[in-house]
Amino acid sequence: MSSPSFTDTLTSPEVQAFASGFPVLVLHLVVTFGLLGLGATVYAMLTPWKEIKLIREGNAAAAVAFGGVLLGIAIPLAVSMSVSTTVRDILIWGIATLALQLTAFRIVDMVLTGLPQRIQKGEIAAAVLLVAAKLATALITAAALTG
Repeated sequence: MSSPSFTDTLTSPEVQAFASGFPVLVLHLVVTFGLLGLGATVYAMLTPWKEIKLIREGNAAAAVAFGGVLLGIAIPLAVSMSVSTTVRDILIWGIATLALQLTAFRIVDMVLTGLPQRIQKGEIAAAVLLVAAKLATALITAAALTG
């Protein structure tokens, strides 16, 4: 019995599936990471406190809070990507998810009055509570996407 040739390996169903699927995977990742970047940028622009500036100044509470924002946006985007079959689906559901998350984050910021100011002062406890609220919102939004 002879071993498969290199040509046989290249034409195998597994290699062909990889060759056709990998570019789609990369495209879906690029689109989703682009949406994550867009969401984080819009969030940073909409907040009255400038977390990136605070992080550059060494404010750990701001870093924790902004890390929570990134996770809070990424969780529903990941679910959005998992339930989508095309780039158009990812864009539609991703943008809808961003709009919902950014709105929910603003509501959380308003309900948890004073926490953003405490984060500016570097209070880690305030940042952890804010992150928990944003992650809870993200998980519920992600679950809603699955219908």
